[in-house]
Amino acid sequence: MALWILAFIAVIAALYLGRAFLVPLLFGILVSYTLSPVVDWFERYRIPRALGAICVLGVLVGGTSWMALSLSADAAIMAEQLPETARKLRQSLNILRDGNWSTLRHFQEAADELGRVAVDAGLESADRAVIIKESENNAWLRDLMLTQSALLVTFTAQAPVVLLLTYFLLAAGSHFRRKLVRFVGPRLSQKKDAVRILEEVDSQIQRYLLVMLISNALIAVMTWLAFEMLGLKHPAVWGVAAGVLHFIPYLGTVGVALACGVAGMLQFGSLSQAFLLVAVFLLISGVVGMMLTTWLQGRFARVNPAVLFIALLFFGWLWGAAGLLLGAPLLAIVKVICDRVESLKPVGELLGQ
Repeated sequence: MALWILAFIAVIAALYLGRAFLVPLLFGILVSYTLSPVVDWFERYRIPRALGAICVLGVLVGGTSWMALSLSADAAIMAEQLPETARKLRQSLNILRDGNWSTLRHFQEAADELGRVAVDAGLESADRAVIIKESENNAWLRDLMLTQSALLVTFTAQAPVVLLLTYFLLAAGSHFRRKLVRFVGPRLSQKKDAVRILEEVDSQIQRYLLVMLISNALIAVMTWLAFEMLGLKHPAVWGVAAGVLHFIPYLGTVGVALACGVAGMLQFGSLSQAFLLVAVFLLISGVVGMMLTTWLQGRFARVNPAVLFIALLFFGWLWGAAGLLLGAPLLAIVKVICDRVESLKPVGELLGQ
């Protein structure tokens, strides 16, 4: 048991220390799995895999670049308005606190009085108490924003590496699978079983990632159109954010709902309009999610929601925002592999519903 605990700690430390290598590697593998059916379709029409991979990645990069350029003006305006938005939000919260949150204000006044008691008793100097209070109120948020911004810049810088890795994996096709089968065993039956398991795992993972991509694209487009009709500023940026963050189960949807609710309250000055924006977005996410989830349940392994949430917390703590994006696909892949390998089926049952 002690050796298992030490091995588990060593694996976590290796995952954390090797995040600069593992995160782009995993993103490249997942993107290659998602785009592999398209490259296979090109190959069926006598187009070499290398050329098909270039075409698919060219369309992907071109479409992403065009979308980024189209939304850059709106994104820049939203970034410029962030300080003013934060000030408006603070004023609204102060008004709400002064008007309705009497109990919370009483607790805050009690905490301030206890701080003055500590100063009067000589346990803490007044200047130090003020400095500590101000630093505790602001330091954690500032550190969080700086850390996540640094991670975003690092991931953007690694995008060319992810594209190159994706291209090589798409061009290789089943080359690595054939190499892997050689290490299974000398008997032909063992090789056939290994090929069958690998093909089944590949098809399941590709289907899962492709459905995730389609569902998130639908959510992005429908959110864009709905917010355009409701009059929210910069609806295209909100649609793209909803589609990207929906890759993060639960947390992404909740984050977008809260953000659009705050934006609606600050823009329209009406709590009912803010609730309407949140309700429309949750309706879109729920309808698309339920439709595609129902389709997936008959074709793909079902993961326990509690296990999925724990996995998101773990990978988010381990790799930050990239871990939140990778957590759900990685857990689903592990579940599929465990369900298809005889010796790992107990683990698959533990992860399943």
